[in-house]
Amino acid sequence: MINATELRKGVVIELDGKLYQVLDYQHIKQKRTALARVKLRDIQAGHAFERTFQSSEKFVRARLEFRNMQYLYNDGHLYYFMDEVNFEQLSLNLDQLGDAINYMKEGMSLQISSYKGEVIGVELPVAVELHVTATETGVKGDTVTAGTKPATLETGITVQVPLFVNEGDIIKVDTRTGTYLERAG
Repeated sequence: MINATELRKGVVIELDGKLYQVLDYQHIKQKRTALARVKLRDIQAGHAFERTFQSSEKFVRARLEFRNMQYLYNDGHLYYFMDEVNFEQLSLNLDQLGDAINYMKEGMSLQISSYKGEVIGVELPVAVELHVTATETGVKGDTVTAGTKPATLETGITVQVPLFVNEGDIIKVDTRTGTYLERAG
């Protein structure tokens, strides 16, 4: 058990029978009591909200298990992964993966998180390299600061890229924000 003053960004707690990850934490002092204003994300539903707790409130800290797995392939409805240690295979559906499918390529390594034996999500690397499959052609003289254009990547996601990026280029994309970082190849 941890109390509200021990909450920190990234901590996962169990509250009302659900799992929540702390996204932001603020300690607020008032005349007679201290409060903790916390921004939480429902791990299974994905939505975020703010809530205020008394500093004396206690929570169950969720102990998540992480397994290093390799993404193998999908068959339309299920996505298949292989444990990198014991080679067991696991299949997950679209609801379990959420936005992670926008950045997953066959053969990439990632972490599958679970709680009490139930898979709750996928932890992606901070940045991934993806091929640009469709975008407008760049014009000679375009610079990094000249503006952006939409580009469709090999996973189907569309991101804004600088004007000098062309079809066939490999770019790095931040998986947390879905934004272009740099040209990779």
